[in-house]
Amino acid sequence: MTDHAFIIGGTRFIGRHTVEEFLDAGYEVTIFNRGNHDNPFADDERVAHVEGDRTNEADLRRAGLDVDPDVVVDCVAYQPRDVHAATDIFSDVDAYVYISSGASYGEERIPKREGETELNDCSAEEAIDDTMETYGARKAEGDRAVFAAAERGVNAMAVRPPVVYGPHDYTERFDYWIDRVDNHDTVVVPGDGTNLWHLVYVKDVASALRTVAEEGTPGEAYNVGDGHAPVLGEWVDLIAEACETDVEKVYASERELGTVDCSLDDFPIYREYPHLLDTNKLRSLGWEPTDHEEALAATVAEHRASDRTGRENGPDRESEERLLDVLGTVE
Repeated sequence: MTDHAFIIGGTRFIGRHTVEEFLDAGYEVTIFNRGNHDNPFADDERVAHVEGDRTNEADLRRAGLDVDPDVVVDCVAYQPRDVHAATDIFSDVDAYVYISSGASYGEERIPKREGETELNDCSAEEAIDDTMETYGARKAEGDRAVFAAAERGVNAMAVRPPVVYGPHDYTERFDYWIDRVDNHDTVVVPGDGTNLWHLVYVKDVASALRTVAEEGTPGEAYNVGDGHAPVLGEWVDLIAEACETDVEKVYASERELGTVDCSLDDFPIYREYPHLLDTNKLRSLGWEPTDHEEALAATVAEHRASDRTGRENGPDRESEERLLDVLGTVE
C-alpha cells in the first residue's frame, strides 16, 4: 500500500519542492491550502487538492478526516496555535513534520546545535503576532508545541532551515544577488565580505523533510543547511561561476555606505554575527546536501526564466553607482 503525504501549503516555494520530493519517492500526495496562489500541480493527476484555511481548525480537521494521511508536512504554521491544532488533529499519523526555522534559536552560538543552543522565549502577545519581529519567537514556540505533542505520544518532529534559496523563491532575497552579478561588472558587497549567514538549498529542505518523516525520532528537531557555508563575498563568486561571468567585488564599510544613505543591514543575507547551524544530527539519518554547483545552476536558470529581480530587497543600483563613484571605482 502506498503511503499518503498531506502537505499543508504545497504550492509556492518550500511546499512546492516538498510535493515533488514525496512524489518522486512514490507517495500519494494531497495539498491543503486556501487556493490563493497558482497551483503548479493543477494538471497533475497524482496530486489531490483540498481547499481550506489552515488557521481554521474545523477546515483542517475535516480535511484530515477525508484524507487520513500517513505523513503530514506543515509548511505554513506561523503561530504556535497552528502547531497545537495540527498535532491534535493528526495525533495518530506516522509522522507530523513542522517546518520551523533557524531563527528559533535565541542564543548566538557558533554553530547552533539542537538541544544545546537556547531557543527564543515567546510571550502570549508574541504568540499571536504576525510581524517579522516576532517570527523567531513564534517558530520557537512552535518547536515547543512539537515537543509537548511528542510527550503525549504524537509522532511529531521539527526541521529548522536558515534562509532558503532556490527555484521559485518568492522572497527574492537570493534573486537580488543573482540579478546584480548577472547584469553588472561591479558588485557592491557590504562590509569586508566575510559575514556568514548559513543558507540552504530548497530541494535539500524538501529531502530533509522526507528523511525526518521516515527516519526521525518523535520529539526531536533537526537543523538543515548547506554542506559548506560560504561567506557573502564567496557567494558572489559562486553565483558568478553559475552565471558564467566575471565580476569585481567592491567592499564597502558602514561609513562608506552612509555617504549614499545606505547601511550594511540594507543588503539581503547580511548578518553582523555569524549564523551557522550544525547539521550532523540530520546527516546521521542518511541525509546529504546538494553541492553548490548543481544547486546554483538550477537556481540561476530558473531565476533567468522568471520575472523576479529582487531589486527591492537591497540598495538600488543608482545608489550603488554613486557609491562606486565616491570610492573611485568605475564600472
